[in-house]
Amino acid sequence: MAPDGSVESASMSPALSLAGVLPAIIAMAYFDRLDSARPEPIWSKRKVMLAGCLSVIPCIFVEMALKNVGPTATTSLWGSLAWDAFVVAAFVEELAKVACLKLVIWRKPEFDERLDGIVYGTRAGLGFAAVENVAYLFGAASFDQWLGMFIGRALLAITLHAMTGGIMGYYAARRRFDSAGPGVWGGFGIAVLLHGAYDVGAFAVPFPGEALGLPFPGAVFILVSIGCVVWGARFLRRQARVALELDNIAHAREAPAPRLFPFTFPT
Repeated sequence: MAPDGSVESASMSPALSLAGVLPAIIAMAYFDRLDSARPEPIWSKRKVMLAGCLSVIPCIFVEMALKNVGPTATTSLWGSLAWDAFVVAAFVEELAKVACLKLVIWRKPEFDERLDGIVYGTRAGLGFAAVENVAYLFGAASFDQWLGMFIGRALLAITLHAMTGGIMGYYAARRRFDSAGPGVWGGFGIAVLLHGAYDVGAFAVPFPGEALGLPFPGAVFILVSIGCVVWGARFLRRQARVALELDNIAHAREAPAPRLFPFTFPT
């Protein structure tokens, strides 16, 4: 509380802002549970997560440069929204997640299963999302704004970053182990489309219908963002189920045949 009894601004409270990492940590625990049968080394997962966190830094500079060369809202509002959503945000941020996978874990021996692609892909996405979330929350002007932002981003933005990272990781693993699917770059294309559609919906929310040239306010477009997250979550869930089934089959084939007798005959 502030000295006058009002709630302190979230932008003045680093502790409140740092709480933004909690949804990402919970999401990591969920994906770790999916991989509980043959879990990945803790340090390997932490390295990918840390890479995701650090990838925010170059993304900031690249996104600032791209935003300056794209269309502006005064010349073309929808063109500006699409550029910011698909190019400035989605393309750059999903490329950063691909870099985390390729540079940190791709050739490591612990990346030996299809489900590992989802585990490490979501770690990269959630590392990025955790830092991004803290930055957004730090800019909140009041506690009410902080709370609304915390809940909304926990349910939508954090989930989206996990989904897109997991989708790319899944297709990368399927191409590596089964020579099937579009591979990491095909997954990258799907991730950019999903992420970009989500952002177009989110970016359009503050605008009145007149500015958008529509008979309804931009707030309606939050349904587009929600739809992207729901579809992505269902899609990745199916992928995780397929990956786990294929991994179980592969391990069953590699397991030694059981002995018929628990002893050996003397010779």
